Amino acid sequence: MPYQIRDMEPLPYYAEAASRAATAAGALLIQQLGRHGPVKTKRSAIDLVTRVDRASERLIRRLLLRADPRIGFLGEERGARNRAAACRWIVDPLDGTTNFVHGLPLFGVSIGLQEAGTIRVGVIYDPVRRELFAATKGGGAFLNGRRICVSAASRLSRSLLSTGFSSRFLAHNQPYAGWFRTLQRHSHGVRRIGSSVWCLAAVAAGRLEGFYERDLWPWDMAAGVLLVAEAGGTVTDLAGHPPVLERGRLVATNGRIHRELLRALSLK
Repeated sequence: MPYQIRDMEPLPYYAEAASRAATAAGALLIQQLGRHGPVKTKRSAIDLVTRVDRASERLIRRLLLRADPRIGFLGEERGARNRAAACRWIVDPLDGTTNFVHGLPLFGVSIGLQEAGTIRVGVIYDPVRRELFAATKGGGAFLNGRRICVSAASRLSRSLLSTGFSSRFLAHNQPYAGWFRTLQRHSHGVRRIGSSVWCLAAVAAGRLEGFYERDLWPWDMAAGVLLVAEAGGTVTDLAGHPPVLERGRLVATNGRIHRELLRALSLK
């Protein structure tokens, strides 16, 4: 019978391991900011990657493996390790690479721990602001050790939102532009920040009321969905169902505006 998290160390052990790995990777990112070297592309001309992305993932992978070698690993840059494991880390070593390349200080590191389809631990680190967001399933969400909660805004018209346009936006007909026009008229505004993990942390901390995007990857979502939920928010797919990481469609809000935002998104 495969081991389960309850057979191992308690969740705070893994949250601490993820926090150490995220802050170590964040220090590397700050050290290399402005010195990223050649910029390459992956899935499209606007999907960038640098040697720093890969170095960050190697560092995180090494530290997490040291914490518990039985746990599998899925990273944006090197893919999966130990696919048969009952638990896996899901890692984005540098979310917001385009911002990083241009010196725009809006990027982050994301580490989630998943067991049997459920995210048990979520950590997001903003190395520019030295803000460490951490959550465990059932244990609440925290920013630098202080509990956080989503905002109290109760109407879409009083909300600040964020979204992203996926790397497939230019190649395929997508509803992003229509959504943007609609929600820009019916809210305080829509920001395209360029880092989904940064936005999800902001929703958890009450700085944004909502975030929506389709065509995300599991590493874009894993830690953030737990952070928002543990901060008292709501996370679903675009149809209002529980989000599935592999499908990549996500709406995350403070909960109070969730239905209203889903209705607006259904209009396209």
